[in-house]
Amino acid sequence: MRRPTRTTPWRTIRWRRSAASESASWRSGGIFDLDRKRSRIALIERDSTLPNFWDDNTKAQALLKEKSTLEASVGAYDKVMRGLDDAQTLLELAAEANDADTAKEAEGSLESLEGDVAKLELARMLSGEQDRSSCFMDINAGAGGTDSMDWAAMLLRMYTRYCEAKGWKVEINDEVPGEEAGFKNVSLRIEGDFAYGYLKAEVGVHRLVRISPFDANARRQTAFASVDVYPEVDDTIQIDIPEKDIELKFIRGGGAGGQKVNKTSSTAQLRHLPTGIIITCQTERSQSANKDMAFKILRGRLYELEMKKREAARDAAEAQKKDISFGSQIRSYVLAPYRMVKDLRTGVETGNVDAVLDGELEDFVTAQLLGVKNPNRGAGAD
Repeated sequence: MRRPTRTTPWRTIRWRRSAASESASWRSGGIFDLDRKRSRIALIERDSTLPNFWDDNTKAQALLKEKSTLEASVGAYDKVMRGLDDAQTLLELAAEANDADTAKEAEGSLESLEGDVAKLELARMLSGEQDRSSCFMDINAGAGGTDSMDWAAMLLRMYTRYCEAKGWKVEINDEVPGEEAGFKNVSLRIEGDFAYGYLKAEVGVHRLVRISPFDANARRQTAFASVDVYPEVDDTIQIDIPEKDIELKFIRGGGAGGQKVNKTSSTAQLRHLPTGIIITCQTERSQSANKDMAFKILRGRLYELEMKKREAARDAAEAQKKDISFGSQIRSYVLAPYRMVKDLRTGVETGNVDAVLDGELEDFVTAQLLGVKNPNRGAGAD
């Protein structure tokens, strides 16, 4: 579809698109795949009338949830298209009547619709098979000694605040405290709609530059920590894990103590022999519950590994991560000698470091999901 352009004696009114949407917003047929979505809605509606539809309650609920999601997507698109038709009609009337007020009203409508188109485009980027799922996140300290472990704790706080602002539930599954401060690694479960879709944008190495609170000479130090995110795979996806590939044992819980940390020998430690993946879960009070959660985490890890094999082009996690050290970061958080957070993939930056560390990540996450590219990739922040 061509973008609306109408020339009047006093001005030219154009649809003003952002750089991120310039190449995509108007080729709606292929991008939003409306024909497929409408066909799928009709198919689910037909199936829901069959006598045996509710024989499998889990499957039926999943289908109705899928239908609801598709209907919301199609409805949002149709609303934008109706708005564009109305704006075009106003533009034509303004041109015919030489009416500046009507032309201004049309321009205001187009500006409002631009925000709706941006939301549609973001929804398109969150249309992956598991994007709507809850997820697991691992934060691992890297180069930087005690500072990196403290940095891992700062990232834990940042992501907890971000998730809570979105209404998602955050729970620590496992943690290994640092000797002096922070964590060597910490594993989270994040429960909420589209948690995986959004947080997958954060996968990679995060770099902190600051005056170290652990350096007696108050020198500037650089610390690194990595973030991994993988979906919580539901029961509709079959992942075969042969018993011979699993080594399971129960150990005494660790952590910093307190009521939420289990100190009995019910912590489940699961090793997947073919991949070497080790999952430890100590959140629950019983061996059985910890074992179930560990297997759930493993299924998510294995699913993500398989997706990376199948879609190498989307393997941003491993391609960008490299070592958790210099030259491999996706984002720099500089607190000294100046203050700035800069994403090296998209070029998005801000001087409001405190807000970012307090969980205000939406601009960074959205830009990455929309595929914004930094023209100066690699320049980074000092």
